[in-house]
Amino acid sequence: MVCERPVALHRDEAGRLDRGDGPALAYPDGFALHAWRGMTVSAAFLAGLPVLTPERIREEGNAELRRVMLEHYGYDRYLTTSGARHEHRDETGVLWRIGLADDEDVVMVEVVNSTPEPDGTHRTYWLRVPPATRTAREGVAWTFGLRPEAYEPLVQT
Repeated sequence: MVCERPVALHRDEAGRLDRGDGPALAYPDGFALHAWRGMTVSAAFLAGLPVLTPERIREEGNAELRRVMLEHYGYDRYLTTSGARHEHRDETGVLWRIGLADDEDVVMVEVVNSTPEPDGTHRTYWLRVPPATRTAREGVAWTFGLRPEAYEPLVQT
């Protein structure tokens, strides 16, 4: 196949077409392809990302588009503004859950970095874990490929 070089080509760290504010691939003749982390989306869909609301995310019938919306909106922000249920707390973190109609629950573990940032603060991270997760320890252990009883870090960095 022979064609002109693209005038725009945007990819993520995995090499997938990716751009949240315009075409990920564009040619001089006007052809353009919009994509988010390798998934083709419409220009109108991308244009709506900056004004997302939790209600709009819940109303989206396509699970893949809803996933993109959640990534863009931020899982932590979505959980905070959508009335997520606090399900469990232990020394590893806090387990949060929110149900989505016609999809699996969004389950996240809120963890705090044990190593301080240069300014002395401790950064909070949100780890998405499988919907069947019942404890914070189970969720954190899963991120390391371990069973909860095997997750016993000697030193945290």
